[in-house]
Order: sequence, then structure tokens, then C-alpha cells
Amino acid sequence: MNIAVVGLGIIGGSFCKAIKKYTDHRVIGINRTKSTAEKALKEGAIDEIGTHESLENADLIILSMYPQAVVDYVSRYGEHIKKGAVVTDVSGIKRAICPQMTELSEKFGFVFAGSHPMAGKETNGFDVSDADLYKNASYIIVPCKADNSVVNMLSDFAKSIGFGTVKITTPEEHDRMIAFTSQLPHVLACSYVLSPCCPNHKGFSAGSYRDVSRVANINSTLWSELFLENKDPLISELDILIDNITKIKDAISAEDADALKALLEKGQRGQTGTRRIKRKENFYENYSCFHGKSL
Repeated sequence: MNIAVVGLGIIGGSFCKAIKKYTDHRVIGINRTKSTAEKALKEGAIDEIGTHESLENADLIILSMYPQAVVDYVSRYGEHIKKGAVVTDVSGIKRAICPQMTELSEKFGFVFAGSHPMAGKETNGFDVSDADLYKNASYIIVPCKADNSVVNMLSDFAKSIGFGTVKITTPEEHDRMIAFTSQLPHVLACSYVLSPCCPNHKGFSAGSYRDVSRVANINSTLWSELFLENKDPLISELDILIDNITKIKDAISAEDADALKALLEKGQRGQTGTRRIKRKENFYENYSCFHGKSL
């Protein structure tokens, strides 16, 4: 299979490297900055430096770009995409992407299904891309209007390059859950490090500081777009977080030890439940990988 990867940053570059390491597929790398594509070719991450005209040779196209850039790129170059080719994105939002991309797929004759690799690093760019970035990670597929054969193809492809589990969902469920699992922690981390104490943390900090602050090293342009495009689910999660923080603050202010203890224990029970669910998921993921099924 010929696979075109458009955008050779950490996500796109890692797709290229994983495909070359774990499969026999041929990779066409397309990137705005030519020097990055040349580096990818030199390192063996791609077989060919492509242009938009190369899209006509691809059976699968992975658009590793900002959400609106995905739509803009296909709007501009969709006529070059081979009829019947499968096109997927890697965007962290789906409600804003799926309707537009489905409309473009009908216009140009390709098949679109959204996807979202749940993996990354605090740093960006091709230089930090990794063939094993996706090892045991979750791969989310949002079919939009694609049929089961396309979903199954993407699922098999994801597992072939190291993903441990595949989750199939709707645009609405994707965005609601990502608001909680991904976007909210980034908001929390950025808010946390805005404290005037932050510049003086050295010597006073250990694992707790590191764990909360880690994802504050953020691409502000990308995450601003993600936050604004997913406004309603994110605001809903922020309201819940603010309410919980306010309850703890009020208990401290009132020196109400019983109320404070109850709130902390409630949080502990929630975290314990999360760990139990995770252990169960890990069992199913391992079972799924071993038996070639998605549960």
C-alpha cells in the first residue's frame, strides 16, 4: 500500500518511522518545509518526497496538520486525491472536522474517516518523532460516514504499527471525552504554573510539581484552536473542576476538617476507581492484541 503522510512533525514523522519499521508499505512524505522532508528521506523514514500531485498515487492519506489546516489543504488539493482512497486526520477535535471533510470526500470521491492517536511528547517537530511513539497507545477512529471496511482497514493498520487498542466512537463522544482527558489537564497545568511562586519552585518541588506542570509546555497556537473549537464540552468540564476546587477551598476557609476529609476521600475513591478500570482495560488490550480482536 502507498501511504502519503502530509505534515512531518512529531505525529506525522512518527507515523512514517513506524510504518517503515513495522510494515512493508511505501511512504510518501509531504511537508511544507523541504529541509524536513529531505531529512526524513535521508533517515529512511520515507521513500519519496512528495507534493500535492503525489496524492494521486496514495491509497491511504494521513493528514498530520492543525484541524482547520486539514480542511483547507483538502479543499485546495482534493482534486489530486485518487478516487476511492482513504483519507484520515489526526486532529484532537472531530465535530468541527467530520462534516466538512465528509462533504469534501463526496465532492472529490475519496473516503474520509477521522482518527486520533493518543500519544505525544512535550516537544514537537520531526527531530523528536519516534517509530515507537504509538507502542501500546490508543487509536481512536471516528468513522463519520465511512463503512465498516474502512474502519477495519484503519484498525488493522493502527495495530500493525504498534497501537495497543482501537476505540471507535462518534464525533460528539470523542470531543466530550477529549475535553476531560486531554484538554482540561492542559488548562489546569497552564493555570497552575501562572502562580507567582512558580519561578522559585526549584529546591521546593518534586514529583507532585512535575506531574501537574509537565503539560504546560504547550503549543499555544494549536491548543488555542483546539480549545475554541471544542468550547462547550471544555467549558462544561471547567465548570465541574471549578466547582470541586471551590468546595475544597470553602472547607479550608471554614476550617471544616470533616468536610475537607470527605472531599479528599471522595477524590481518592475516584482515582482508585480509575486505576481499577485501567487495569481492566490493560487486560482487555493485551487480550485484544493477542487474539487480533477489538473489545
